[in-house]
Amino acid sequence: MASPTPIPHLGVSLLFLFLILSFFTPTFCIQDPISVFEILPKYGLPSGLLPNSVTNYTLSEDGDFIVLLEKPCYIKFEYLVYYDKRISGKLSYGSITDLKGIQVQRFLLWLNVDEIKVDLPPSDSIYFHVGIINKKLDVDQFKTVHSCRDKVSGTCRGSWNRILELPTSADDIQMLITE
Repeated sequence: MASPTPIPHLGVSLLFLFLILSFFTPTFCIQDPISVFEILPKYGLPSGLLPNSVTNYTLSEDGDFIVLLEKPCYIKFEYLVYYDKRISGKLSYGSITDLKGIQVQRFLLWLNVDEIKVDLPPSDSIYFHVGIINKKLDVDQFKTVHSCRDKVSGTCRGSWNRILELPTSADDIQMLITE
């Protein structure tokens, strides 16, 4: 059986092709992914709408997004706000619609925030839609990213929240019994 005859110019041709492609193919540098706190201002929204405990997010071309937090938490703005571990919605310039995973406390009730909007052109106001209620707040309190708190405490309101929350573990039930 005869051995195949090597093609003498194949190696040189492949090397030449590789060199040509390397000159004309753009080189891509690896960049740090843009943070969710940098994306919000690009959509006309303040970066402090989300807590500092964001671990990951996805944003599709059509504006659908999912933000993941380390764990559920609370932030005190003009009102107490609860953030679930998973927040989702649709991001467009000046608004977040179909929002899930953020609640605000009004009196003794926790109400879902359905939508967040800002004026276009931008003003000093931001609007939170909670059911049929539309609440206008000063946007300045949302310009900085805030730290999360694990639990609501330190006020009578916090005590009522602990009483109204459903216990999730045997430790929580024991804590309610001993209080």
